[in-house]
Amino acid sequence: MPKLTETQTIILSAGARRPDNIALPLPKGLAGAAAKMAVNRMIALGWLQEVDANLRRNEPLWYETGDGHGTTLVVTDAGLLAIGIEPIDANTAPTGALGAPTEEPRSRSTTKSRPTPMPHTQREGTKQSTLIAMLRAPEGATMEAIIAATGWQAHSARGAMSGALKKRLGLNVTSETEDQRGRVYRLCGAPHNA
Repeated sequence: MPKLTETQTIILSAGARRPDNIALPLPKGLAGAAAKMAVNRMIALGWLQEVDANLRRNEPLWYETGDGHGTTLVVTDAGLLAIGIEPIDANTAPTGALGAPTEEPRSRSTTKSRPTPMPHTQREGTKQSTLIAMLRAPEGATMEAIIAATGWQAHSARGAMSGALKKRLGLNVTSETEDQRGRVYRLCGAPHNA
């Protein structure tokens, strides 16, 4: 797998935290030809995908098609995996949503109407499972320890904790400052099968 650039990491991490994994808006300062080149590269790698934008929900547009419609960008399952976030469930996407286009427009309203996070089976040996194990330990984990264990940058680790663990998996990640260790992150009351 290609090594992520800082720009790619920022785009994927931000998209993972947004509803429906929408990758827009792009980071400030990334516009014009540079934005197009970065996005096209990420689409070629399978990390982003162009989908029809739901204009009624004011989804941000990547470009307009000229007939009152437009497309937006979403982070794919491969994009989530590239930043170490395990996709919740491949079966939640409508048939063809990540492959060939379907005849009906993709509906995203089901994502927002879910009352609780989807059940999730954790794969062993992933960066996310390493992070969860570290946070479940009674002593918790410092940012330095998380960076050393996962190889992530600090912003990617924080994005994984707030996006994947808190929002997607519904885990209670807390942090507190300790005299000897500095800021320590922990999972409180987390189920042991997440």
